[in-house]
Amino acid sequence: MKKQLLALLLSLPIAAIAQKLSPQAVKRCEAQAQKVTIIRDNWGVPHIYGKTDADAVFGLMYAQCEENFKGVERNYLYQLGKQAEVDGESNLYTDLQLQLIADSTEAIKEYKNSPVWFKKLMDAFADGVNYYLYKHPQTQPLVLKHFEPWYALMFTDGSVAATITGGITLNETRQFYGSTNQIKLGALTKPTDLTDSLHNHVFDREIGSNGFAISPQKSASGHAMLYINPHVPFYFRSEVQLVSDEGLNTYGAVTWGQFFVYQGFNAHCGWMHTSSNADVADAYEEKVIKKGNSWFYEYDGQQKPVLQRPITLYCKKGNQLEPIKMMGYFTHHGPVLGSRSGKWLSLKANNRSYNALLESWLITKANNYNEYMKAMNLLSNATNNTVYADDKGNTVFWYGNFIPKRNPQLDWTQPVDGSTSATEWQGLHLLNEIVQVHNPTGGWIQNCNATPYASAGKNSPDPKLYPAYMAPNGQNYRGINASKILNNNEKLTLDELIAKGYDRYLAAFDVLLPPLFKAYQESTNSELKNRLSAPINTLQQWDRRAAINSVATSLAVEYGTRLFGLLPRPSSSEEGTFQTERVSRLLQSITPAEQLDLLKQSINDLILHYGKWDIAWGEINRYQRPTDGISFNDQLPSLPAASVASTFGQLPSFVSRTMPGTKKRYGYSGNSFMAAVEFGPKVKAKSLITGGQSFDASSKNFTDQAQMYLDGNFKDVLFYKDDVLKHAEMTYHPGNEK
Repeated sequence: MKKQLLALLLSLPIAAIAQKLSPQAVKRCEAQAQKVTIIRDNWGVPHIYGKTDADAVFGLMYAQCEENFKGVERNYLYQLGKQAEVDGESNLYTDLQLQLIADSTEAIKEYKNSPVWFKKLMDAFADGVNYYLYKHPQTQPLVLKHFEPWYALMFTDGSVAATITGGITLNETRQFYGSTNQIKLGALTKPTDLTDSLHNHVFDREIGSNGFAISPQKSASGHAMLYINPHVPFYFRSEVQLVSDEGLNTYGAVTWGQFFVYQGFNAHCGWMHTSSNADVADAYEEKVIKKGNSWFYEYDGQQKPVLQRPITLYCKKGNQLEPIKMMGYFTHHGPVLGSRSGKWLSLKANNRSYNALLESWLITKANNYNEYMKAMNLLSNATNNTVYADDKGNTVFWYGNFIPKRNPQLDWTQPVDGSTSATEWQGLHLLNEIVQVHNPTGGWIQNCNATPYASAGKNSPDPKLYPAYMAPNGQNYRGINASKILNNNEKLTLDELIAKGYDRYLAAFDVLLPPLFKAYQESTNSELKNRLSAPINTLQQWDRRAAINSVATSLAVEYGTRLFGLLPRPSSSEEGTFQTERVSRLLQSITPAEQLDLLKQSINDLILHYGKWDIAWGEINRYQRPTDGISFNDQLPSLPAASVASTFGQLPSFVSRTMPGTKKRYGYSGNSFMAAVEFGPKVKAKSLITGGQSFDASSKNFTDQAQMYLDGNFKDVLFYKDDVLKHAEMTYHPGNEK
């Protein structure tokens, strides 16, 4: 009977299955809603006030769903491994990876065993979403009709790159499990995670961040300051304030679907997370043998059974869901995610954990350095660095947080031998053992996803004191630019700090252009030199700053993109971070004739697309926010954008490309929520968010920050309630908004 019912449900149109709140749940949610007040200011930012922390969480989730339930649901479809139920075959193996990596059974167990106070937060998380759906029946979820409290334990990291696979690619997972499970799906015969396009080859790592901390001695006011500048896909996070009578009062960015502030501040301290390249996940080569119907793997001279777990994924076919059964494989290291050179690859990582969620919440509530350190000592943040500042004048940088101890003699950038205990992790490094900077005498800290060994000028950590796996990444042009503009005796105001953060100098071209100019000067091809004379002169006269009226920016971006496209694929993600070294090697290998040919190709491409090569950057590089989020159109209004991708060393980031059906380039990733904070007797802060707070195209808050965003003109943060009330445009309890 149960099988028949399941078959019936799977045969129904997907949208036909819905869940409603029970009368008891409705009553509970209505009572909690009365304890929550949401005040939306003139920018649409929700300031959420609750009696308890759980009340504030309830209000936060309700407010998130008001703005972007689609984003909330999409994040959990990813984390739960359910994207194929909407997208079909294209995301089937992404779903498989996630279900292999994060078992919901453990999350359910952790929720049940949580202390009462923390369980209340997760209950409020689910109730806030479910109450929104109850009050807004016109919102039709794609899959998740009802949220469970334990979902929060499946999404414990707010980073844009929160799932780490130890270098095992999605294509390796597809090939391994497609073969071992004999799955044949037409749409999956080609990899979907890799692309041969020039744009994606060059910008595939354009997911990063900038964080600056300014000490009192470098601050014009004598107060510590913090600059928060993540680079992520546009509209990836929301700007909020959370306040409760239990001591919570935090402002910042929340990743859709999470109940903690990922990057933000309170009246006393603030934190900026940048994506870390610390080695936190490793691939193990397993020596396997099949005996009968069972698999075994070698470990310390013995044969251990490979654990097998049936996994059923659901894949959209037309208007139906088709169950696809697979067998997942596991060793004691973790899930087997693929194979390479004939050896199975298992993953050891910390992609999801109870302590990671707990740490994120305790950081959200931390009001001073000691409380922040207490949260950090949980050692469970697997993907982030932290730049910190507070009202006591402290400025601190921690490179990573969760960092396993390992044999430093081994190369951990590549898969290691899984057949011996010699490659096992040896516990975790304590917080005081990881790479860090405390109150540097130079007065500044910067991290731009580059090496921590250049994070504070002469006060930077000494790499000889740390194992290679602890900070296995190199320098990039953003890091060079940031150090250059901060390493001086200038005392900064808050507005001057913002201006530094919006510095549009393209440091990469300090390296890329001189060899090109030399190649041109020494060329004996008079015909080519005549053709390139005007473009070369344009580049020679350029100040190397991106600008909307700059022809040189258009030409340089085209040339730089082609040149970077010649960089060979790195052998590991760690090698890929050594941007300046890799480019230096490339420039030593490329011939002068090849450089001139790249410039000629760039000119030809500009002429082909725009009818001329000497076109201003702002004419072709645009900001537009489509009503549906995806349909860019040259015929509709857009704004000129001066910024370029931070790949070229510019501190603010605006990644753009031509879209289907367009000739112009449109931004889709880069600067998102940004803030600059000064920690005086009263906290003073300014912020920006991409375009605007609202996802409703008819709202004034849809694009009211667009020009400000492009210009770096930050708005004043309304942190104190008196200021919030002066600018209140809508005040309501969840469920009673008008």
